[in-house]
This record gives sequence, C-alpha cells and structure tokens, in this order.
Amino acid sequence: MTTFMLSDTTAGKISAQFTHLRHQMGAPAIGMVLTLVVVCEERHQYDALRAATEAAREHPSRIIVVINREIEEAIRLDAELRIGESTPGEVVVLRLYGELTQHADSVVSPLLLPDTPVVVWWPGAAPDVPSKDAIGALAQRRITDAKGFDDGGVKSLVIRAKGYAKGDTDLAWARLTPWRSLLAAAFDQPVGKVRKGTVAGVAGHPSAPLLAAWLSERLGAPIKVVDSEGPGLTSVRLQVGDGELVVERTDARLATLSRPGQPDRNVALARRHTSELLAEELRRLDSDEIYEAAVKRFARTYKG
Repeated sequence: MTTFMLSDTTAGKISAQFTHLRHQMGAPAIGMVLTLVVVCEERHQYDALRAATEAAREHPSRIIVVINREIEEAIRLDAELRIGESTPGEVVVLRLYGELTQHADSVVSPLLLPDTPVVVWWPGAAPDVPSKDAIGALAQRRITDAKGFDDGGVKSLVIRAKGYAKGDTDLAWARLTPWRSLLAAAFDQPVGKVRKGTVAGVAGHPSAPLLAAWLSERLGAPIKVVDSEGPGLTSVRLQVGDGELVVERTDARLATLSRPGQPDRNVALARRHTSELLAEELRRLDSDEIYEAAVKRFARTYKG
C-alpha cells in the first residue's frame, strides 16, 4: 500500500495526486462501484475507517473520511491518501481547519467518483435531518448509527423519524436483520394469531424499540419493550394461540427458538461487526420502506 501526505492542500491537488498514484501503480479507477463518505470525529476515525475498508472488500469504493478540526485555526486542508493492494479501492482522509469546516461539501464534491452512487455514513453524531446536511445532500443513501450517540440513541431515532427522507437508514436497523429473518421463518408454520408480546434488551438499546415497532406493524398486535441485563437484545416473546413463541439469545452466537407443540431448537443468531452491518447497507441503494414504516411507528408511540 502506498500512503501519501498532503499538507495545506486543495481538492484539485488531491484528485491530481490520486491520478498520479494510479498511473504509477498501474491501478486504474475502474472497478470501484461507489463513493463512501465517512463523516466523523477524530476519536472515531480509526474504527470507522477500518470498518469502511473491510466493507469495501465487498463493495470496492473510494472512501473519503471527513474530520472537522478546530474552527478557530487558520483555513487549512490536510489529506492522507492510501492506495494499493491492501486497500480495496482508494482512501483519502481529510482534516479540515478553520472556516473550511463549514464548507466541507465544497471539498468533498470534486473528489466523488463520476457516474457512481454516493453513500454518506456518520458513525457517531449525525445531523438532525441528514438529507438536508450539505454533505448528506450529495448522497443517494445516508447511514446513521443511533448506537453511536452519547444519549444511547433512542431519542435520536425519534429525530431521524421526524426528519426522514427516502434513502435514510440506521445501523440500529441493520443489527436487526438476523432477528427479523429468524422471526419471519418462525411463522412459516402456523402458530396462531399473535395477541401481544415483548422485546427484551439492555436499557436504552435503540434496536429494541425498532424491533418492537416492526413486529407491531407486521403483526397488528401490541409489542412492548422491557429491560434486561443484556448485552444488546436478549429475547422476543409473542403470545400466540394457546402458547408462546420465544426467541432467546443465550450468548453472542446462538439463540433458542421455542414454539407451541414443538421441541426447542438452537439457531444461529450471532452479533455482527460494524463492517458487516455497513456492507449490508451498501448492498442496496434504494429506499428501505420497511425501515421507514418501523421508525415512524416507533416515533409515533415514543413516550420518553
């Protein structure tokens, strides 16, 4: 991998340096399928860039990391470019100083790959309305992570719902994919009408109310959220017919599925790394209507 540092530079010089490095290494820009813009604080950049790079092994990308630094300093743009065999695509880490922090979109725009989708990801704090953010407006997909908010993220989901626009999503929703798949499969055989149910998770876990809202929306039954010792989501209990359908996660890899009149069985329900969640979201670039319905239903019933 080749790393190249540019201090007090411009977007034009960065783009020219990418072209030079590609020609030098014989690595043309073909094969990259999207631009992934990661907007984060300095404290999040290592983990965020690692997750983005791992996700890019499935979705070769130009990864642009945007870090806003001290606004009180003189205007300056520093960049770190990475390209090579260990990097599936291209990476540029941008550090913006001074008033440039208020105009990050003007730096990012010239660096977007032409004629390819743009995805923006905020690993930590995100704007209240991502689609109206200057960088968010450049993207077809906007990914937030309620779990990355300092308040635990539940309130941030309400804000996301109020400012929702087509193309928005949240990694709190991606974390539910294995749970939703397992619960959907549990209804392949008739188990009776669901009367009510609970979703248990550690207090403040943003995925728990989302899962409850999705179940309520799909089953037409009241589903409550209850606290557990965690970690994360621990169980779903649905009262059906003359019994109870239960999914209970016993460790980080397995869960137990119980249905009326059938023996319990162990099923895979592993917790996933952020890179896997991000890769899942990059597989679809259209709007997720099911997420939209779930997050809006949660916001309507939230009483926090």
